[in-house]
Amino acid sequence: MIAISLYTVVPGVVGGSETYARELVRTLEIEHAVIPPARGGASAAARLGRLVRGVLRRASGFDAIHYPLTVPVPRANAPAAVTLHDLQHHFLPENFSRVERAYRAVAYDRAARRAELVITPTEFVAETVVERLGIPHARVRACAHGIDHDRFRPDGRAREPFLLYPANRWPHKNHERLFEALRLLDDDLRLVLTGSGHQGKPVPEGVEVRGRVSPEELVQLYRTALALVFPSLYEGFGAPPLEAMACGCPVAASDAGSLPEVCGGAARLFDPRSPEAIAEAVEDVLRDPEPWRARGLERAAEFSWERTAREHEAVYRELVAGGRRASGGPA
Repeated sequence: MIAISLYTVVPGVVGGSETYARELVRTLEIEHAVIPPARGGASAAARLGRLVRGVLRRASGFDAIHYPLTVPVPRANAPAAVTLHDLQHHFLPENFSRVERAYRAVAYDRAARRAELVITPTEFVAETVVERLGIPHARVRACAHGIDHDRFRPDGRAREPFLLYPANRWPHKNHERLFEALRLLDDDLRLVLTGSGHQGKPVPEGVEVRGRVSPEELVQLYRTALALVFPSLYEGFGAPPLEAMACGCPVAASDAGSLPEVCGGAARLFDPRSPEAIAEAVEDVLRDPEPWRARGLERAAEFSWERTAREHEAVYRELVAGGRRASGGPA
């Protein structure tokens, strides 16, 4: 029996990591038990705390525990795997307060160092875990996230004259340079933004802010945009380029972080610190979109949540076998 802790999920806030945790639980085939999110106020949290303690008291049947949201809560006396989604605080520390950096050093870095195995969404993050945290390669496993192909798929509708950037207004998402690039492009080309954090912040003419959108609206934007432009300065995985590709939308993406690995040659890459490079990449994609669309569909097809689940199951079996060897039991 594998315990999977969703205790630190904050529904609707943690984005791609929440999707990963929920899709992983949905597609696993091995026997597992889920520790649910803490939400609903103090009394609900207290009830949930009693539930979790009760689950863990009966957890002698748990062979291992996985923390897909990184933070090892609640603690359990069992071999543990921690998913470390990124190490942005090591690469872009200026984006975090001193308090947040201190928190991440404990909740992320120390949690990874103490875990028996560390799961990452890309080889890029796996390599940085080894380099920045000093964790041996032998304890790190890269397991890519998936795409829901029942939801993200083309529907043949016509493309409209706008670019799409689905991203919260966080510093590393690099909106300001994208706005500069937009000024270098055709005046008739609009930019549509989704995600939180835009309220009260200025945007130039030609930019439409949608804010948080429903999953259905996001799919329709992928299906009708001329292209996705993704100028992020850092990603540990980066699902939107793959989601867009799966919908037949050509992609121009940053060459930073994990994005070259994830896009796999199916996106027109650019230097995200250069507005001119961003504009040039968009123009290249729009000039001849069909090859990018075809490569994108082919690349996106390689990612599924079923494959993600199978790769995690292999990690769980390895974790359990290691725990049994450590306890002197049969592997």
